[in-house]
Amino acid sequence: MKLSVLSCVSAAVLAVSLGVSHAEAQSRDSIRIVGSSTVFPFTTATAENFGSTSGFRTPVVEATGTGGGMNLFCAGVGLRHPDITGASRRMLPTEFELCRRNGVTAITEVPIGFDGIVVARASGSPDVDFERRELFLALAASIPMPVDAAGEPVFSASGEMLPGKDFNNVAAYSCDAFIPNPHRLWSDISNDLPADRIEVLGPPPTSGTRDSWIELGIHPGARQIECLNALADSDEDRFEEVASRMREDGPWIDSGENDNVIVQTIANSGTAFGVFGYSYLEQNADRLTAAAVEGVAPEYDDISEGVYPIARSMFVYVKNQHVAAVPGIAEWVEELTSEDAFGPFGYLADRGLVALPEGERDAVREQARSLTPMEGVEAH
Repeated sequence: MKLSVLSCVSAAVLAVSLGVSHAEAQSRDSIRIVGSSTVFPFTTATAENFGSTSGFRTPVVEATGTGGGMNLFCAGVGLRHPDITGASRRMLPTEFELCRRNGVTAITEVPIGFDGIVVARASGSPDVDFERRELFLALAASIPMPVDAAGEPVFSASGEMLPGKDFNNVAAYSCDAFIPNPHRLWSDISNDLPADRIEVLGPPPTSGTRDSWIELGIHPGARQIECLNALADSDEDRFEEVASRMREDGPWIDSGENDNVIVQTIANSGTAFGVFGYSYLEQNADRLTAAAVEGVAPEYDDISEGVYPIARSMFVYVKNQHVAAVPGIAEWVEELTSEDAFGPFGYLADRGLVALPEGERDAVREQARSLTPMEGVEAH
């Protein structure tokens, strides 16, 4: 009885502080979690385990994408807004400021582990090893002008092959001009790649996976081209403009926030690749095979140790101002950061989460369970 009275008082106090009615403060008795489709399997597994063992209601989990989740999370304080969001990248400074402007002033950041972004296709396909430079040249909307050994253009300004030229004439690239991406086959880029049509299904711009794919895959690939590396140093804005825009003429296909849709599509395709988080590869190992990237396959230890080139951290963000009003938030955070969940042999590892090193897990656990608020976000 005392607990119910205290809960009612806490909710009433919070209602006053949020400017909402007591009825609204009492209207939700389960945690609401939004965010990254890559983090979704981990927050869902934690929610299901929490609901079955804790005595609290099972949290409601929605895959909205990292950017969409941040917009929902930062829209305000009050029980019509979510309590927690998952992110496949760190919160951006602009998102932190959006939260603050809307009164979300106490946020706890919880790094939960690592993930690798994989480039995969149907099992039984021949092995492929991509250089990130090749991924940029295949998927960027525009590329520097390909030139021959004498420095002469191989294409017209509109991207048409010049008479008497072919892809074998390409010896380098000139940033004096940029052309619409002319590559249609992987073998147009390198004779070491298959003579298959370039077709890659990947996340949309609202996805944190897309952000990480650009930051860790496409941008480094662009910088492996000499003139673009110089451009990145001399004119960062121009480099960002060139190196961040993906093709819209067919070879790259935005496929929504649900990575399972990408998995289903490529598992039934002979040549199409998909770009998604390692956890989806782990869960579909019988149907998919992953390409190596610069000689490294996306495997657990290589992701954990940062050897795999396209690896990143996963995050959960908690709205501390909702803890007093929504039952179970603190207890859910405790479940998430338990060894049984995010440890190397925990049930999230079975879903594909690559665990933090032990010392980092201890530090994260202490910070998360004390609900230590973030002080700010550095630009990155």
